[in-house]
Amino acid sequence: MQTIPAQPAPAWIESAANWLTPRRIRAQAIVLALCLWGVCAADFATPGLLDRAGNLKFQDFLPLYVSAQLIAHGRAGELYDQQATANSLQAVVGQPTRVRLPNLYGPQVGLMFVPLARFSFPVAARIWVGISLLVFLACVYFVWKSCPGLRPQPGIVLLCALAFPPLFHFVVRGQLSAVVLACFTAAFLAFRAERSWLAGVALGFLVFKPQFLVALPIVLLVAQAWKTLAGLVVASGAQLALASLYCGPTVMHAYFDTLWHISQVIGAIELSLAPIQMHSLRSFWSLLIPWPEPALALYLLSSLVIVGMAAVLWKSSAPLALRFSALTLAAVLANPHLFVYDLLVLAPVLLLLADWILTRQHQSSAALRLLTYLAFMLPLFGPLSRWTHVQLSVPAFTLLLWVLWRDSRSSSHKLASNESAVV
Repeated sequence: MQTIPAQPAPAWIESAANWLTPRRIRAQAIVLALCLWGVCAADFATPGLLDRAGNLKFQDFLPLYVSAQLIAHGRAGELYDQQATANSLQAVVGQPTRVRLPNLYGPQVGLMFVPLARFSFPVAARIWVGISLLVFLACVYFVWKSCPGLRPQPGIVLLCALAFPPLFHFVVRGQLSAVVLACFTAAFLAFRAERSWLAGVALGFLVFKPQFLVALPIVLLVAQAWKTLAGLVVASGAQLALASLYCGPTVMHAYFDTLWHISQVIGAIELSLAPIQMHSLRSFWSLLIPWPEPALALYLLSSLVIVGMAAVLWKSSAPLALRFSALTLAAVLANPHLFVYDLLVLAPVLLLLADWILTRQHQSSAALRLLTYLAFMLPLFGPLSRWTHVQLSVPAFTLLLWVLWRDSRSSSHKLASNESAVV
């Protein structure tokens, strides 16, 4: 197998990359994990539904729980009635609250949580977070098992997994990010087993969070990955069809109408500081440029560039670890509405790139080593963008994709077959 050669880097990049020894990374992971989970424990130590800061514990799980209750009580027709969901939310909280969390997910998501509707909200939320943590650890485990360079170091892998900043945000919010991660992990494992159609099916399940499907179908179309694209279309269509059969076309019409007018709904419920918790090209340009039209144009233009690079890399004969990392980075960067907790999907990318670096130290570039580290750490510093108006994680993700693309272009690889999964 031909290898991708390392590219020369400026001395300061070489120096920074060489500073990242396993011992330093382990120490930073320990400190970061203790800080993050110490804050979580102190914040959630208060009795009742509110944390120490006065916010609702596991807040983002609440609309999912309310949707499940509406379906369980035969009121599926009210899933997208904003007043009905607001009243149900108020009844669950049981005290005056300014929290407004309309249902923005398809009815199939509410169906998934119907078994938890029999429990009180705090109990259901804790059960869901517990299950999600197990899913996260299982995904990390299965990807780690495929990484020969990381296999001798299970301790540091577990430490880094627990210290991953998106994991903290995902737990305290009670989000669905573990399911998104499971879809990407299943897709990687299917690609690794040379089951392109099944990989597409796994990616198609992401239709419950349709913003993740902005880039993926285009990348697969441009790369002419027909089997994967077909699996994606079939799985996403089947999921929506089953939801329509169960809840009826009226509910699905209300859901699609909510999606069509989602900017109005989000603008009414999101706080002014929400953009500092987002980590994609859409929020990057919105923070940097105060004029909506130029910011939108730059988002579309930069997304096209990102999708193009990912498509070229996916069609190349580069190893699956690099190609899948590029595919995932494109899905993240082009996502128009991606909060920090959804960066959980980068866990396989970081594992695969760390393994590539360890097993091919003389071939991996210093830029790749440094950017992989920054992709892990920079989501922690998102709140700084409130003052700088620059979300540092986004340039790091973009540069990481560019390095992967540059190395694949400068190598002696020939284009592989459209459905090549492993070189």
